[in-house]
Amino acid sequence: MKKMETFEGYERPDGSVGIRNYVTVIPTVACANGVVDMIVRAVPDAIPLYHGHGCGRAAEIAMHTKTLAGLGRNPNVAAVLVVGLGCETINAEGLALVISETGKPVQFLSIQDEGGSQKTAARGVEIVREMIDDAKAIVRKPFGFDRLCVGIECGGSDAFSGVTANPGVGLAADRIVDEGGTVILTETTEMIGTSHILERRAASPEVAAEVHRVIAEAEKRVDDILGPLASLVIAPGNMDGGMSSIREKSLGCIIKGGCSPINEVIDYGAMPSKKGLIIMDGPGYDMESLAGLGAAGAQLIFFTTGRGSPAGFPIVPVIKVASTSRLYHRMEDDMDINAGVVLEGKNLEDVASEIIDLTKEVARGWQTKAEVNDQGGIVCLYSTNPAF
Repeated sequence: MKKMETFEGYERPDGSVGIRNYVTVIPTVACANGVVDMIVRAVPDAIPLYHGHGCGRAAEIAMHTKTLAGLGRNPNVAAVLVVGLGCETINAEGLALVISETGKPVQFLSIQDEGGSQKTAARGVEIVREMIDDAKAIVRKPFGFDRLCVGIECGGSDAFSGVTANPGVGLAADRIVDEGGTVILTETTEMIGTSHILERRAASPEVAAEVHRVIAEAEKRVDDILGPLASLVIAPGNMDGGMSSIREKSLGCIIKGGCSPINEVIDYGAMPSKKGLIIMDGPGYDMESLAGLGAAGAQLIFFTTGRGSPAGFPIVPVIKVASTSRLYHRMEDDMDINAGVVLEGKNLEDVASEIIDLTKEVARGWQTKAEVNDQGGIVCLYSTNPAF
């Protein structure tokens, strides 16, 4: 009988399992970033989710509210303090209420109601310290891979990404799905030209129709904006790395999802209702994609790169998979896995096994290179004017 794969994590009141045990401080609006910074400088173990949004641009407010709520609901988060200004569009109390549906501890503060920045920060420090003390009492336990949700991302791709790093991640993704886990493939812009392939893998005609719709909409947006240059909607670094068109990049991109049936298509930042391979409709811009995957509940992200990207995410460990040994050794401070060994005689199964082994180590507490380098950065929320 096959031995089931397991990872270690922290169970939350809603039954989800995190591989990190963070207390997070979420500003509802950019105006509150300064107070959040004061809190986390006093309590360095707290994780801030700085962003530049939260007010105005009404067309995006609903999406940004949903994304911030999803980040607060992410299983890697043990408790949340929401800090608002008091007059912004995203309401602090309402955001806290949505996050609290998970059963995890959630509180909110309003800078205007508390009497200013200093008083709010002082109260926030008290709250966060208490939350961290309580979180330390949560014990890490083993769980099956059926409780694992992994996001899949690529950035700074090159001509080797589609033959080393991406298919290696695809094999690892298939293993997770075979164990009953969930894998979320996103970057709809980078699926242009592959709709006919992905539709054939859909678990039902309804899912196939959704696959067709989101890719067709992405292609139309690109055509509307770039016209005759639409086929070249790839970054200058992609071209320098040997790529010729978006279709070439797309064929390499979708390999990251392996060969499993596509069970569901979800909106940006939405949590899947099914397990297995999921497509999330989202942008090709790495930082916005990472935020969407975190909001969708991914505990871990596999991120392939051919040119070299150091990017991480504040609440989700990011495993970097380099497409060549040259990149891996040149940026060893930032790369976790060297898929370039495939070009030197090893096979893709070896790379997949290394990714799965590292997944279990990261769940036990091993820090990825992006975590070591504190590459969380500022949360970039998806814009209705998509970045390619």
